[in-house]
Amino acid sequence: MAWFSRKDKPDSGGSAAAEADPEDVELPLRPQIERPGDAEWARLAAGRKSVEDAGLDPDDLEGLGAAYDTAATAWRDGRKSEREDERAIVERFAIAIGEHLHRKTDLSWSRVTDAFGTDLAVAGGKDDFVVVPANLVAARWMNGETGWLPGVVGHLIRVRADR
Repeated sequence: MAWFSRKDKPDSGGSAAAEADPEDVELPLRPQIERPGDAEWARLAAGRKSVEDAGLDPDDLEGLGAAYDTAATAWRDGRKSEREDERAIVERFAIAIGEHLHRKTDLSWSRVTDAFGTDLAVAGGKDDFVVVPANLVAARWMNGETGWLPGVVGHLIRVRADR
């Protein structure tokens, strides 16, 4: 699950999977959904501030898509010495997308552990539906994709509306 691992960040949430050595833990095949711990709440607060500081509106899906495309293109075409840290860009859009899904669906911010590890996600409280926004953004970032954000996030909203 964790494309941009948080292993370097202390986890004060008390999750056994988050605290144990990954080689010593058998991770669950089905997602285990927990309330975020202090580390996740702090990550969300920092992410929301980054979204706000960038002038992004989590309620404006088209605007988020245009801003992502601009950021991805500028990063790709920019000089290496002048580029913003790509992890910060991915995190900013991951938080914005997660916040959009949280506001527009029944999904809530959660700490989710599955066979791939533990990460911040938005998840359904009544089912095992999980979206890890960082993975959603990072996979497309690594492939240099643009133009995807409104369609993909809009599809997730429609999926949740059908439940």
